[in-house]
Amino acid sequence: MRSVYVLLLLVMLAFMAVQVNDPDGLGWMLIYAVPAAWLAIAVFRRSLLGTRFAHWCLLTCIFLSVSGVIYFWPRAEGWWRQEVWWEVETAREGMGMMIVTVVLFTVWFGRPRNKSSGQ
Repeated sequence: MRSVYVLLLLVMLAFMAVQVNDPDGLGWMLIYAVPAAWLAIAVFRRSLLGTRFAHWCLLTCIFLSVSGVIYFWPRAEGWWRQEVWWEVETAREGMGMMIVTVVLFTVWFGRPRNKSSGQ
């Protein structure tokens, strides 16, 4: 799983890098930084993911990302087709939020479970 986390971390960092010239790039860099931070914790300090505090923080991030998917859901017809998302920024933003949510769920399902606390 560590290899998957490293790969996803590199993808999130690449997503952050391509936001440099975007008018709302700083906001999107921060959005992509959230799963990047969770992935870095999963790779370098995995034991922290087993704490109750991390459990609730990660759940909060997942809730916010799902809310972001709902808010940024692409309204362009055929938004999943390359010719649409290549041209329509709102389609790319919606897909970006979907990717953030999938990455956070990946960390959630791969986290260590503390059996004694019922998690």
